Parts: sequence; C-alpha cells; structure tokens
Amino acid sequence: MKILLFGATGMVGSRITAEAVRRGHTVTAATRSGRSPEGTSEGLTLVTADASDPDRVAELAAGHDVVASALAPPRDGSAPSGPFVAANKALIEGVRASGVPRLIVVGGAGSLEVAPGVPLVTTPGFPEAVKPEALAHGDVLDLYRTVDDLDWTYISPAALVQPGTRTGSYRLGGDQLLTGPDGTSHISAEDYAAAFVDELEMPTHPKSRICVAY
Repeated sequence: MKILLFGATGMVGSRITAEAVRRGHTVTAATRSGRSPEGTSEGLTLVTADASDPDRVAELAAGHDVVASALAPPRDGSAPSGPFVAANKALIEGVRASGVPRLIVVGGAGSLEVAPGVPLVTTPGFPEAVKPEALAHGDVLDLYRTVDDLDWTYISPAALVQPGTRTGSYRLGGDQLLTGPDGTSHISAEDYAAAFVDELEMPTHPKSRICVAY
C-alpha cells in the first residue's frame, strides 16, 4: 500500500511511519520545511510539504492509496482552533483534487464522551493547559462529520497517549471514552500506531470516529 502521511515527525506520526514501513508499506512522509531533510530509504520517502497548501497536497497524494494525517494544532500560544480547522479544510480539498478516496486522521481524546452528551474536555479537572488543543481537535472532528465524499476515519486515542511498548493489543470503541478496570484511560503511542495502520490496511470504519485504548 502507498501511504502519504502528514505530520510524520511527531510523537504519534513517527510511530505510524515506523509501523507502516515495518509492515512493508511504502510511506511518503511529509513534514513542514525545516523539520526533516528530504530523502529516500527503503519503503520511506521524506518530503517537505505543508498540509495547508491544497495544491501541494494534491500533487503529493496522486498515485497513493490513502492519505493519513497526524497533524497537531499550533502550539505557539495563539488560539489553535481556527488555524487547525483551516489546515484540515485545505487537506480535505487537496485530497479531493487528487482523486484519492481515503483520508485517515489522528484525532484527540477531549471530544470523547464520559456520559451521554458530556465530552471529556468539559469535565472538572480536565487540564486547562491542553483544553484549547482539545477543543481544536473537537472542531476538526465536527468538520470531518460534514464530509460525505471521502472515506474518512477519525481515530481518537485514550485520554493518555505516550511513548511506551508495542504489545499489539488494544480495544476499539466509538464516541465513548474507553477506560480499564481501574478507571484509567491510556494507550502507548506504539499500540495506537498499530491500531492506526490496522485501519489503513482493513478499512472498516468509513465516515466515522473510533477510539483506541487498552
């Protein structure tokens, strides 16, 4: 499978890249200027590109089987929602123009429900420092839910996702936050990446949001 991945150098994006290449897929890893040198190794091509440029997205996506996004909201202290939604609108426009039918997105956990109609981000104790980013991810999910001409899938992680061990085991859910017997919600970035590539290989959740946790 030929995969174009934006945001390929972040914590999650780099692990998705490694997981896909390990499985024998061909990955074009797109990063913004200055993040990574361009080049090619077995199964992996590094390119400089900005997902906010729909023409560049369309150019790169042509000939790929699927486009994946591990983009993150701006973390420069500005309000992240507007720029993040705009970047995803441009990404969608570029994928449409390329003719690639599938777009798989790394999402956020803040919009997962802890009770009917109650997203995690609105609960007492949710960290104020990450609330703007969580809300931005939720706004992007709302955007994707208006898209009916692409087979998109939005994959939320558990409440806590961080580097760890790849076990190959995980649970899948829908719009509800998944928690373990001890009440915690977590997943290693490596197992999230495994679940993400599983969905790339076996597309079973078109036009929907799923979540991944232990």
